[in-house]
Amino acid sequence: MIKKKKIEPLLGEALLGKVKQLENLNKEEKARECGYYTVTKNGVERVNMMKFLNALIDAEGIELDGKTSSNGRGGRSASYRITVQSNGNLLIGSAYTKQMNLKPGDEFEISLGRKHIRLKQLDGEFFEEE
Repeated sequence: MIKKKKIEPLLGEALLGKVKQLENLNKEEKARECGYYTVTKNGVERVNMMKFLNALIDAEGIELDGKTSSNGRGGRSASYRITVQSNGNLLIGSAYTKQMNLKPGDEFEISLGRKHIRLKQLDGEFFEEE
């Protein structure tokens, strides 16, 4: 048996790039090619799928642990989608108004398009919701 040199497991953008290159392989082969395997005392390769999948999740920036955000508060992140409420209103949440540095009393002009609503801040800046 030819002994293959163990590579360090890939992380981040390098991992994502390699996985895209290996799109024709199955997930176990992708994990092995990205360095997510160990060799037992008997010389048998064991693919570590859990480490591989966790590294992919981290590389994609997906947060599963429910860690708090940088301001010390938990909660959802902005999805850039809103739903019409049962009373017909559209509510733009505080995540968006904070991101735009809006203050109570800021005024907007509303213009309706075929498939969009445009909010134009009266001082010239605008935000568009489709």
